[in-house]
Amino acid sequence: MSRTVPSEAAAAWRTSIVVSAEIGDDVQTAFDDIFASVAAFEIEEGGDWVIEGIDRAPPDETMLAARLALVESMLGVALPAPVVEKVPPTDWLAATYQAFPPLRIGRFFIHGSHIEDAPPPGTIPLCIDAATAFGSGEHPTTEGCLRALDRLSRRRRFHRILDMGCGTGILSFAAARLFHAPVLAADIDPESIRVTRINARINRLSDRITAVVSNGYASRVVAEHGPYDLIIANILARPLMAMADDLRRHLAPGGVAILAGLLERQAPQVQAAHRLQRLTLQDKIPIRGWPTLILG
Repeated sequence: MSRTVPSEAAAAWRTSIVVSAEIGDDVQTAFDDIFASVAAFEIEEGGDWVIEGIDRAPPDETMLAARLALVESMLGVALPAPVVEKVPPTDWLAATYQAFPPLRIGRFFIHGSHIEDAPPPGTIPLCIDAATAFGSGEHPTTEGCLRALDRLSRRRRFHRILDMGCGTGILSFAAARLFHAPVLAADIDPESIRVTRINARINRLSDRITAVVSNGYASRVVAEHGPYDLIIANILARPLMAMADDLRRHLAPGGVAILAGLLERQAPQVQAAHRLQRLTLQDKIPIRGWPTLILG
């Protein structure tokens, strides 16, 4: 997961909490849009995890408490109190570059703008910097979607593509490069759309990417650009299930959907919600407890 980091040589605040491995992903997700940078560390193999958020200022205690209370309610667990502390000035720019080395995922070569070396031969380069939107390739959900796109591209072509919940736009760019087709990138968060448009220019894909703010499928632009023969939705399990009917109505006959953002234990419910819309599982890509589903 990727967020903007504090400026170079600036003091920062660290918020950390120790949780069991079983709920580490849920707590990390709760931290994601509260802090500038979020990371998870295994204390010892097979043991507890430390979830850590870094930002320029102390966290909003009300928001943090509400997020952790929601996790407690959803999972039926009691969480320890998070530890908040000020950390000394650090060269955050250099630290961030070190934390986000280039990634090779299938045919994709994902790198930040600080990487000056030419991409490996035969790869599809995507330039994505740490930003205020989700999606830089290192999270299993993003990796799963990239692998799903790579896998699908070896079987068929797609001509009208929707990336629902686009974040940084990384999946939109991957699809546009693979299929040489226009992609509509939609997100409920205006900041994600701003970041997507910037990244589209950096990757020289502005002519193929249309980015719009949309609450799910409600935008008029989403309706006008459909139906889609490929829909990508890397969101969360509950909104995926809630939007199953909308997805089916915007998917062209014979179309394919790539769904991610769900944990392994949530996969049966997500599949069941889409089975009611006559969409069945065609393939599954499990990565570290986060499966990506390919439905059609």
